[in-house]
Amino acid sequence: MNLTSFTDYGLRMLMRMSSAPGRAFSTADLAEEFGLSRNHLTKIMQRLAQGGIVETRRGVNGGAVLHRDPAEIRLGEVVRLLEQGQALVECFGPEGGECTIEGCCRLKSRLRQAESRFIDDLNRSTLADIALPRQAAA
Repeated sequence: MNLTSFTDYGLRMLMRMSSAPGRAFSTADLAEEFGLSRNHLTKIMQRLAQGGIVETRRGVNGGAVLHRDPAEIRLGEVVRLLEQGQALVECFGPEGGECTIEGCCRLKSRLRQAESRFIDDLNRSTLADIALPRQAAA
């Protein structure tokens, strides 16, 4: 299984934010810290806000803050949100792909089970479990 860079970068941002849960982070600061595109991180932050993971604030002290305690935010929840619209295999996509064995395929249900177990396993951990150490986050 391969997670998208969208999810990878989103998890990195959340790991950083979890090291200082009450602090507001700008996408510009996070982009500079991680050496990533600010525009890309802005899109990720918007998805995280839409999913209720972060709250964004405008103004001088603006930025994004975690909407809930890091110990309450499950990794599987985050991955599912950020991977939204990314099919594990072509036939899981909205169009279903061009599968010639549809109707007799025994693989599809097993892949769905594996995907579900992957998310369930990630949900055993929280953002608090993967927060960057405070000294590494400084």
